[in-house]
Amino acid sequence: MTTQYDQTGPPGGPATSGPPEGARHVAPGAGEPRGSLARRAWRGRPEDPRWVRPALLGLLLVTGLLYLYDLSASGYANSFYSAAVQAGSESWKAFFFGSLDAANAITVDKPPASLWPMELSVRVFGLNSWAILVPEVLMGVGTVAVVYAAVRRRFSPAAGLIAGAVLALTPVAALMFRFNNPDAMLALLMSVACYLVVRALEDGRTKWLVWAGAVIGFAFLAKTLQAFLILPALALVHGVCAPVRLRKRLGQLALATVALVVSGGWWVAVVELWPASSRPYVGGSQNNSFLELTFGYNGLGRLNGEETGSVGGGGTGGGGQWGETGWDRMFNSEIGGQVSWLLPAALLLLVAGLVLTRKAARTDLARASFLVWGGSLLMTMVVFSYMAGIFHQYYTVALAPYLAAVVGMGAAALWEKRRELWASPALAAAVTATAAWGYVLLNRTPDYLPWLKWLVLVGGLVAALGLVFAGRVGRRVALAAAGLGLVAALAGPTAYTLSTVEEGHTGSIVTAGPAGASRGGGPGGGGPGGQNPQGGQGRTPPGGVGNGARGFPGGPTGQGGQGAPQNGTGGSAEGGMPGGGMGGLLGGADVDSEAKELLETDAGDYTWVAAAIGAQNAASYQLTTGEPVMAVGGFNGTDPSPTLARFKEYVAEGRIHYFVAGGGMGGGMGGDSGSSGQISAWVQENFEEVTAGSATFYDLTRKATDG
Repeated sequence: MTTQYDQTGPPGGPATSGPPEGARHVAPGAGEPRGSLARRAWRGRPEDPRWVRPALLGLLLVTGLLYLYDLSASGYANSFYSAAVQAGSESWKAFFFGSLDAANAITVDKPPASLWPMELSVRVFGLNSWAILVPEVLMGVGTVAVVYAAVRRRFSPAAGLIAGAVLALTPVAALMFRFNNPDAMLALLMSVACYLVVRALEDGRTKWLVWAGAVIGFAFLAKTLQAFLILPALALVHGVCAPVRLRKRLGQLALATVALVVSGGWWVAVVELWPASSRPYVGGSQNNSFLELTFGYNGLGRLNGEETGSVGGGGTGGGGQWGETGWDRMFNSEIGGQVSWLLPAALLLLVAGLVLTRKAARTDLARASFLVWGGSLLMTMVVFSYMAGIFHQYYTVALAPYLAAVVGMGAAALWEKRRELWASPALAAAVTATAAWGYVLLNRTPDYLPWLKWLVLVGGLVAALGLVFAGRVGRRVALAAAGLGLVAALAGPTAYTLSTVEEGHTGSIVTAGPAGASRGGGPGGGGPGGQNPQGGQGRTPPGGVGNGARGFPGGPTGQGGQGAPQNGTGGSAEGGMPGGGMGGLLGGADVDSEAKELLETDAGDYTWVAAAIGAQNAASYQLTTGEPVMAVGGFNGTDPSPTLARFKEYVAEGRIHYFVAGGGMGGGMGGDSGSSGQISAWVQENFEEVTAGSATFYDLTRKATDG
C-alpha cells in the first residue's frame, strides 16, 4: 500500500525522500469500506502490474513446499529441544520455564520462547516430527513475506521478490527453517523488527518504533543477547533519519527501550524472583541464575571464549576450538557455503545504494532502508567474524534476511539508474563478484555437480557483460542479461538448498549443503559427510530417520529414540561408565526396544524413570519412553545440578528408578570433583548393574552386593 501525506508544512524534498517534517500522515485506504480494504489487500497496490500478487503468492507457496519436503526425515531433529517440547506439552510449568523434562529438574540453556509454538503444536497434534517442525517452516515462510514487504515499501515489486527468493534459497535458511533450534524464531523476529523500523522511518509514528522494541525484547526470550546485535544500527538510523524533530526522535527511542525491557524482562523477573527450590535449575548457569546465563555462558563468554561450563573457547586471530576468527570468517571453508553466496554482491550493492542516495534529504527512505538492513548485516557479520566463543555454522542464518534485503534493494536501485554512467558497471560488478565467488564455493566440493561451477561462472560473466551496456541497449536485451545474471547468482545456493532439503538433519550441530560442504568448525563442526567428530550426527541419509517418532507422517511407527546411533553403540563415553548405546555431548543414544521396555516398567511409580549425564543422552530416553528423564549436569554435563547430596536425596525418596551408564561429558569435563563425576562414581560403587539390549543401567532401587 502506498503511504500518503497531507502537506500542511513546507513542500517536501525530492521524490526519494520521506515525508516532510510537519506532514500529517494519512492512512492508506482511509475512508474505504472494509470489504474494499480486504480486496485491496488481496490484489496488492493499485499501481502494481497484474503479475505481482500471483508472483508473491507463488514465491511463498514454493518456499513452503520446499521447506516441507520430506520434513519428517529429520525425525526429532535436535533431540535436546524436542525433549523440552515434549515436556512443555505435558506440563505448563515446564512450558513456562523451558524445562527439559516434565518433572522440571533443569531447563534448556536458552529462554523458552522458541519452544512455545512447537509445544502448542504438540499439544494439539501429538508428539511427532511434523508437529515439532512445521511451526519452524511457517516461520521461514513468514520471514520471506516480511522481507518482501519491507523491501517493497520503498522499492519495486521485483526488488521485493528478488529479496524473498534470495532468502528462501540461502542454504542455511533452508536448513534452520526445517530444524527446531531457536534460530528460526530469531530470524523471523529480527526481520519483523527491521520492517517496523522502516515503517517508523517512513511516517515518523511512534507506535512503529515501540512495536519494534517489543519485538526485539521478545526475541531476547528466544536467544538472549543475540537479539541485541542490531540494536546500535537501528537506534542510530532512527535517531538520525526519522522524519520528526530531534527531541521527538529521542523520546521515541526511549519509549522503544521501555517496550524492549518490558517485553523481554517480565519473564526474566519472574524466574529470578521465583524461589529456586520450587522451579527447575537454570540450565547452562553455574549459580542457578538466568542473569548469569545471559551475561556469561550466553553473553560475554560467546565473545571472549570464556564460557564457564562450556566445552572450550575459541581463538583470537587464528585457529581455535570453534574455528578461525577474523574478517574473512564468513567466507572460509567452514562458513562460506552456508550463507556467503551473495555476500560479496550485497556489500557492493550496499555501497552503491548509499552512493545513489548520498545527496538525498536526511529523511530519505531509500537511504534509511539501506542503512537499516545494511547496518544490521554489518553489525551481525562483524560480531560473528570475531567472536571467540561457541560458534556454529548455522548461526549465520541470522545474516540471511539482511543480506537478501540489501541484494533486492541494491539490484533494483541500480537497475532503475542503469542509464547513468556508473550504475550499469556497478550492477555488472556485483554479478561478476557473485559468479566468481560461486565458482570458488562450488570448487570446494569438486565431486558435487562438477559442471555447475562452470555454468555459474560463464553465465555470470556473460550476464555481467550484457549489464555493462544495459543502459544503451533495448529493454528486452537488458532484461535478458539481468535474468541470466539472476539465474547464475542463484544456481549455486539453489543446488546447495536442494541438497539440504533432500537429507534429514539430527543432532546438536548441523550444516547445510552436500557432504563435505562445511569442514571443521570446532567440536561437531562437521567433517566430511557432515558428521560431527564428537557424536553429533549432522545428517541423516535421504529417507532415513534420525529419531524414531511414533506416528508422524512418513515416519516409522515402531519404537526407538534415535533411529540411527549418533556415535555408535558399545564402548564408553569419555570419562563415563561402560555401557552400550549411550549418547554423547552432541548426539543422543540409540535406544532399543529392550531398554525402552525396561524403563517403562513401573514408570508411573517414579518422578523420573531414569537419570543420565548430558541432556542429549537423557533426551533420547525421554523421547522414546515419553517419561521424564533427568539430565544430570544439563547440556554439557557440567552444570552443578543436581549436587551429589541432592541426588542422594532423590534416590532415598525413591524418585529415580535407573541411572544410564556413560553418555555426556560429565566425568571428563566436569572431572571427578564435578557433580556429574561424583554422581557417576557413587552410583557405580553402590548400585546393581542391569543390561538391556546394548545399554547398561544401574538400578537405583537395588544396592550392589559384594562378590
